[in-house]
Amino acid sequence: MSDVITERRPVAEPGGAPAPVSLKQPRLPRWTPPVLALVAAGLGIGTGVVGGLQSTIQWGLIAALLFIVGTYALAAGVEGARQAKDRLATSLVWIAFLLAVVPLVSLLWETAARGSKVLDGYFLSHSMGTLPDAMAGGGIYHAIIGTLEQVGLATLIAAPLGLLTAIYLVEYGKGKLSKVVTFFVDVMTGIPSIVAGLFVLSLWILILGFGPSGFAGSMALAILMMPVVVRSTEEMLKLVPNELREASLALGVPKWRTILKVVLPTSIGGITTGVMLSIARITGETAPVLLLVWGAKTINNNPFEGAQQSLPLYVFQQWQQGSEASYDRAWAAALVLIIFVMALNLVARGIARWKAPRGGRR
Repeated sequence: MSDVITERRPVAEPGGAPAPVSLKQPRLPRWTPPVLALVAAGLGIGTGVVGGLQSTIQWGLIAALLFIVGTYALAAGVEGARQAKDRLATSLVWIAFLLAVVPLVSLLWETAARGSKVLDGYFLSHSMGTLPDAMAGGGIYHAIIGTLEQVGLATLIAAPLGLLTAIYLVEYGKGKLSKVVTFFVDVMTGIPSIVAGLFVLSLWILILGFGPSGFAGSMALAILMMPVVVRSTEEMLKLVPNELREASLALGVPKWRTILKVVLPTSIGGITTGVMLSIARITGETAPVLLLVWGAKTINNNPFEGAQQSLPLYVFQQWQQGSEASYDRAWAAALVLIIFVMALNLVARGIARWKAPRGGRR
């Protein structure tokens, strides 16, 4: 059952000295883990059926426990206690990975299955207009326009400020001001989205007297986005070797130009990824939009005036209606939102690869 490499016994040579002992240890074959996984899955299903367990989650937990115990016992008997502990840790990591992936895959499958019922060209190119929420029809065009404008404005506000703040902290910040900025960035990282919405509501709408608009929602989203941009950009800038900075400065290049031409191009891939992660975070926010944008059933292309719609708010409002037609529209809008976030990540990967510094000599 195992590819056991036998250990040579020390046999006395003619002169009386013992023969050298091989350092090779017995090892389980590579196909052992998948076979054990299949056996554990079969036993878990069998145990669940015989025991009358109705939940497939219970079957999976039984199978996972059998896989872990079986792997450790078999490795301990063949490879020794040290290698068995290593395999136990590896098994636990795989189980944790599956526990994290299975709900995600299940959610994506459920969203795709339900959202595809009404997702078509008409749904993407029409708004709700005067259509009652309980009736079938309508679309999300107005929500797509609102989401693109609100997220775009938030990115235009937060990305430059976050990038400049990170450059200051890494390249220039050495005094008390840098400590204060770092402290407030850490505080902003844990701010709930509703708090950011209430702050903009009290300042922009209640004190200054402006009405609800997409721009008001963008300011709240920028508050949530900024600390993520600062932290991710800061870590990427710290990864740039100091030798590159020193070489540029040794040639007489000013520090600002070194940052612009050497440091930023070297870390542009990580910076772009951090910005896209922050965009993905704010794209699904509902609370600030509900407070500041209010939502609208018609198309509003002006983000600086009047109520506007967004995809996460559209999903919330349609689900709140409670009719079969509104449920279908909510699932379809959620599917579009997921596709939108995935597309942003793919674009970020492409930009990062395109702008990454090329290795090797030419």
